[in-house]
Amino acid sequence: MTDADKGSSAPGTNADTNPGKRTRAARAGRGWGRAVVIGGGYAGLLAARVLADHFDEVLVLERDVVDRTTGAHPSAPQSYHAHAMLARGAQALEVLFPGLRAELEQLGAPVYDYGERISFLLPTGYAVRATTGVRIQSFTRDELERRIRGRVLDLARVRLLDGARVRGLGRGADGRINSVRYRTEQGGEQEATADLVVDASGRTTSIDDWLTEAGLPVSAKNTVKAKITYTTMVFDRTPEEKDYDVAYQMSFAPAVRRGGAMLAVEHGRWVCSLFGFEQQPPTDPDGFLDYARSLDNPRLAEQIARRSGHDELHRYTNPGSTWRLHHRNPGWPEGLIAIGDALCVFNPVYGQGLTVPAIQAEALGSLLRRRSTGTGPTGLSREYLRAAAEIIKVPWSLSTTSDLMWSPSGQPPAARFAHWYNKQVFALARHDADVWTRFVKVANMTGPSSLLTHPTVLAKIARQAVTRRPNPGADDAPYADRRDGAA
Repeated sequence: MTDADKGSSAPGTNADTNPGKRTRAARAGRGWGRAVVIGGGYAGLLAARVLADHFDEVLVLERDVVDRTTGAHPSAPQSYHAHAMLARGAQALEVLFPGLRAELEQLGAPVYDYGERISFLLPTGYAVRATTGVRIQSFTRDELERRIRGRVLDLARVRLLDGARVRGLGRGADGRINSVRYRTEQGGEQEATADLVVDASGRTTSIDDWLTEAGLPVSAKNTVKAKITYTTMVFDRTPEEKDYDVAYQMSFAPAVRRGGAMLAVEHGRWVCSLFGFEQQPPTDPDGFLDYARSLDNPRLAEQIARRSGHDELHRYTNPGSTWRLHHRNPGWPEGLIAIGDALCVFNPVYGQGLTVPAIQAEALGSLLRRRSTGTGPTGLSREYLRAAAEIIKVPWSLSTTSDLMWSPSGQPPAARFAHWYNKQVFALARHDADVWTRFVKVANMTGPSSLLTHPTVLAKIARQAVTRRPNPGADDAPYADRRDGAA
C-alpha cells in the first residue's frame, strides 16, 4: 500500500485529522479513482478543480511547503511580476470559481473597460480612448493564486501533499502511466497509484527525464528566443492620478527595446514591471525610477516618484517561448497529460500565461463530461493534448511572430509581413476606435484573429498606405505621435 493510499499528509496540507477516512469516503462516490496532479501552482490548482468533479480523489503533489494562505511560490520567481488576466481567461475562471471576480473586487482589484481606463502607448503612439466592451480586472498573481488555492483546498476530493518532489512515473503492463514516484523529507521515496497524471510542474518540468526513464520518447519542442528581463516594484497608489488603472508602454522590435506595465491592484496599490530586451532594469529604487523616466509613457515614472513606500524589488529573466509538442509525439502514453507552462511557456510580455491554462482546464472539463463513468479516462490523453494544441496555436502565433523580429537575420517572410501588418493596425488604432476595439478583442482572446483581417480593416490600411506622405525610415520610427488619447 502506498503512502497516498494510506491517506498520509505533510505539514501545511489541507488533510483532515483522519485523511484515510476522507479518502475512503471519496471512493464511495462515482468517480474514476485517483488523479495525481504534479504541481500545486496556478495551473495545477485549475486542473485539480476540474478533476475533482470526475475523480474520487485528486492528489496534488507540490514541491514547496504551502498552505491555503500561500500566494506566490518561492520557486516561481515570475509570480512576483505584473500579470494580465485576459478577458477570455477571466470568463473561464468565473465558471470554475463563481464569484471570484467580485471577491477580488471587494479587496480593491478594479474592474474596467479595456479601452477606457488604460494609457496604452503603442509603437505608433497612444491608442485612442474608447469603450471596447471588453471588461478586465487587474490584481496581483499572489492574491489570485491565494484565493484560488483556498477554494480548491475546500473541495472534499482534493488532497494536497506539499514538500513532495516527483522522481518519476510508473507504467503498467498495458503501457499506461499508472503511478507517480515522489519523495518527502518525512517519508522518503514513495509511490501513488493514478488513473490519470497531470504534469502541472511549470516551465522547469522534468518531463523529458521522466519519459526517458520510463522508456518513452521525448516530445519535440518549438522554441523562439526573446530574452526579456523584468524588474518589478509594488507600491502604494496615491490619489493624485485616478483617471486610469493601467499605464503601458509596448516594446516592439527592433527599435523599442524598453517597456513597462503598471496596473492598479488590490489594497490600493500599483504593481509596476519594467522590462527590456537584452537589458536589465535596475533592482534599486533610484535606478528603477531612472529607467522608468527613460520610457516615453511618463505615467509610470510619475507614480513611482509619488510613492511613499514599496515592497522588495524582484527581477526575472525569461529566455523566450517554448512549446512542448506532446500532441505530435507518436509514443505518448495513455494516462498522462500536461497543462500550463509545463506544456507551453509564453513570453510574459503578451500576458497570455494566465489565460491559456484557464482555457485548457475548461477544455479538460468538457472532455471529461463527455465520458460516461464506465468509459472513464480511456483515450483522454491524446484527445486533450490535441485540444490543448488548438488553444495554444493562436496565442503562440501572435506572440512568436513578433518575437522573431528581434533577430537581425533569418526572419521568415510570413513573420516580416505580419510584423508590418501589425504596425499598420497600431497606426490606425491611434484614432480609429473600431480598429482598436478589434485589436483588444483579439489580444484578449474574446474574438478571432480574423477580426483584424476583415475587409473594412484591409480597406483602411490600403487608404492609409496611399495617403501617407513618403518619409524614408518612418516605419522604423517609434511613437510618431506621443499625445495620450485621454488628453
